[in-house]
Amino acid sequence: MTVSGGQVLPDPAHRAPGRGAHLHPVAECLELAERRKAFPRAFRVPGPLELELVREHVAQRSNEAVQSQ
Repeated sequence: MTVSGGQVLPDPAHRAPGRGAHLHPVAECLELAERRKAFPRAFRVPGPLELELVREHVAQRSNEAVQSQ
């Protein structure tokens, strides 16, 4: 994941420039990171960040995992 313009963006290829952060693509890890306000600290930026695209990415990965079983 990377951050751009106050929005956290999924970066599954780990190729985006700038500071990155890792998150297990499961809802529980995302919820915990949100509760702990981990994203602003990880990216070293002030204030809250928009997480909608990351939520969608995690949901998609969860659906893919369920379908492959």
